[in-house]
Order: sequence, then C-alpha cells, then structure tokens
Amino acid sequence: MALKAAFIFLAPEADPAKDQAVIDTKAVSLTTVGVKDYNEAVVTAQKLVAEGIAAIELCGGFGIEGTAAVKKAVAGKAAVGVVHFDIHPGLENRSGDELFK
Repeated sequence: MALKAAFIFLAPEADPAKDQAVIDTKAVSLTTVGVKDYNEAVVTAQKLVAEGIAAIELCGGFGIEGTAAVKKAVAGKAAVGVVHFDIHPGLENRSGDELFK
C-alpha cells in the first residue's frame, strides 16, 4: 500500500477547495493543497488526516508557530514536517509567523 502524504503550501489567494492536486505513484500518493493562512492550514490538515493522510509536509512559508498549530491540530494522527526558510520569497521575504499573527 502506498504512503498517503500531503504537502500544504501558503499562497495569499489560495482556495483549498479548488487549489489541490493528487499525484499517485506505486510508493506514494501525494496530495498538494494551497491555503491562504494558518487557520485554513489547520482545517485542511484535519480534513486530510480524516481522509487517511499519514504524513504532512508544510511549505517553507510556515514558521515555528504555524508548524506547531498544524502539529497540534492533527494530534499525532500524522507525522508533520516542514521545508524551512527563515524568510520566504513567495511571502514578500517574510515568515508566515510574521504575516499570520
């Protein structure tokens, strides 16, 4: 059985209901979802876990606080990791922690 994983990325105009795609390989089924802020990321992560996602990777725009919020929201039901940038070029060279407080 393939690992069910997800990648959540931040984009100011993203709509998780439509800005998503699934890539299936023999080893991994990867769902990619765009969200506009940390609140949408938390809700999206919870929905993904309910659908059987076992691992969630967050884009580099997630700061420490955003990562912690998603990790808390999934309550150990999925592993949570993050690509890390101190500042993110897609978020005006700022961290999501600065933007979404």
